Amino acid sequence: MNGKTLVVLAVVAAVLLPMWFVALHGEPPSEEVAIDQSVSEIQPLAGPLDTPNKLLPSQVGVIVWIALFALLGVLVAAHRFMNRAVRPPDAPEGSAVTRSDGGRIGWSWTDTDDRWVVDFDPATESIEGLAAMGGLTVLAIVFAALFIGEYLTLARTQYFGLYAAGMFLSLAFLTVAYYAWFLPHVRVAERRGHES
Repeated sequence: MNGKTLVVLAVVAAVLLPMWFVALHGEPPSEEVAIDQSVSEIQPLAGPLDTPNKLLPSQVGVIVWIALFALLGVLVAAHRFMNRAVRPPDAPEGSAVTRSDGGRIGWSWTDTDDRWVVDFDPATESIEGLAAMGGLTVLAIVFAALFIGEYLTLARTQYFGLYAAGMFLSLAFLTVAYYAWFLPHVRVAERRGHES
């Protein structure tokens, strides 16, 4: 782990630890409210994790901060994956597809006087990408079916969250996989004038 990552983690901990300390000293947890099972079979409080019945606003704030930092980490990982994992390494200087000196590839239909393409990597369109997209599509369909099944049966709140998160993450990773394996990578140079 490099120094920059440690600094970021230290700043995050310095913000979250005092917030969590304050959040722990709130009002006592409320009593559980249960549904009369003789009237309805839904079980909204059932779930795979034992969680409190009530959260204070300060506790919710800490959880939201943690979720946002986790989301930032997922976005950074996805961006790095898209740019490094399946893209070919940089072509040597002067190759047919790269002009590192700012030269033009020569596409008259895309170039203008002030903007031109200097680097183009075609999409890999590999079988791995197709398998990843197929698997993620199936996963999104499974989570959607589980979500609908939960809605029509026990209506457990925690499972709603798990299934919705799985469905949306599968769709997000499907987009990442499409970008990584099936879109070309184009780098454009632009001349910018500084008018006085």
